[in-house]
Amino acid sequence: MDKKITDINGSWELANGIKMPYVGLGVWKSDNGEEVINAVKWALKAGYRHIDTAAAYKNEEGVGKAIKESGVPREEIFITSKLWNDDQGYEATLKAFDKTMERLQLDVLDLYLIHWPVEGKFKDTWKAMEKLYSDGRIKAIGVSNFLKPHLEELLKDAKVKPMVDQLEFHPWLVQQELHDFCKENDIQYEAWSPLMQGKLFSQDIVNDIAEKYGKSPAQIVLRWDLQHGVITIPKSVNEKHIQSNIDIFDFELAEEDMKTIDKLNKNERIGPDPNSFDF
Repeated sequence: MDKKITDINGSWELANGIKMPYVGLGVWKSDNGEEVINAVKWALKAGYRHIDTAAAYKNEEGVGKAIKESGVPREEIFITSKLWNDDQGYEATLKAFDKTMERLQLDVLDLYLIHWPVEGKFKDTWKAMEKLYSDGRIKAIGVSNFLKPHLEELLKDAKVKPMVDQLEFHPWLVQQELHDFCKENDIQYEAWSPLMQGKLFSQDIVNDIAEKYGKSPAQIVLRWDLQHGVITIPKSVNEKHIQSNIDIFDFELAEEDMKTIDKLNKNERIGPDPNSFDF
């Protein structure tokens, strides 16, 4: 078994040497009060050391509070947040970042992402991200939902390359060409909606493979993510599911089963298309 993906404390090294845990808790649609606070605390108790939030999720305060109250040292936790579309542009980005840090009650953020590629703005936004990075306020910077043309446009002028691209990634949507482009440019691929917002559980092929390994369909697909070198951040507010989602380090999918899941790809999105979103 690949030594890099055999325990929850494992991480992959980003282009600048920062280590990013390869499994995290996503908190999209988690209410800002007790719901997100409990989810983050349960995750940290279970061994997660990576929490992914965003300004648009409107729960950064709850995430910050949970981290403070968890008893886990700050330096052990990798925290990601994202800049929302309305706040793009150079000066607006700097102001929005300050607000995010106030809500999270942090001095330094581990990873900050541009949430969506807003045309005409994301390049100025990236310059602000580079400033925050050079000032030491963020350990790593990256993007979310950037397809190959967006990345190519950004890379034309970027002084610092994005270290991460967080994308919709699951058995129905692999985007292999984009994945390959990120590898070539040392950009870490990260999956949002790895469990297809619940649609995964109706996939007979995944269910059959799960039965073969004595695992749940969710565990099979999260393991599939990791064996593809993709960081994964399943969302849950259920304590048992949060624990179950990291019980993926005592087995390895055979190559034939990896390929079987790969064949489910049909380039079908569950979330918005970055080329046509309108938020």
